Amino acid sequence: MSLIPLLLLADSRLPGGMHAHSGGLEAAVAAGRVYDAESLRAFLLGRLTSVGLTCAAFAAAAALELSGGVVVGEDGFQSREAAALDEEYDARTPSARQRETSRALGRHLLRAVRAGWPSVLLDAVAALHPDGPHQPIAFGAAAAVAGLDPGGTSSAAALGSITGPAHAATRLLGLDPDSVTAVLASLAGQVEQVAAAAAKAARGPVEELPAVCAPLLSISAEHRRTWEVRLFAS
Repeated sequence: MSLIPLLLLADSRLPGGMHAHSGGLEAAVAAGRVYDAESLRAFLLGRLTSVGLTCAAFAAAAALELSGGVVVGEDGFQSREAAALDEEYDARTPSARQRETSRALGRHLLRAVRAGWPSVLLDAVAALHPDGPHQPIAFGAAAAVAGLDPGGTSSAAALGSITGPAHAATRLLGLDPDSVTAVLASLAGQVEQVAAAAAKAARGPVEELPAVCAPLLSISAEHRRTWEVRLFAS
């Protein structure tokens, strides 16, 4: 497996829409729960081991399912497993706002990935849902066309679940970027553990994939609808 696709997909500068989202950090900062590097680390660790694990497992499962390609016939996309993954992830996302955000990010990610790895597979995955596939399913499809295995996919997805919020902290809290890098580096071991658990879970039945969520993130996402001023879309 080449490391270049993994590095590209894990890069926060990939124009997949993540730069406009804080992953719930903005709400946590507004509520006073995150205010410095130490509290940021606690937030990122909680996000990594909850929604990060679920996201990474679904991304790895999608990459595993789609690595052999897809059949696109008169009736459209023929991978029932991929459609089931999208539906199961939807069921694991209780917040309507978060479901909307996930599908929007899925659309943006597929658009960005098409520039580097144009494939009929990406077009087929884009058609899974009228609003686009959920972000982890799109990420798994991107990983499949880029040649990543489930382990590489889960590593990139697990890391991506915290790099976006981490970089948002420099704007929301005015933290020194070096201190944010130190926080991310301190979580390297936990990222590896979550990635390994996600890759292992990805090989099981769809209905048995992780269903770990973060209730406070879901509640905050719904309350954000009433905010008049905010820096990030989520």
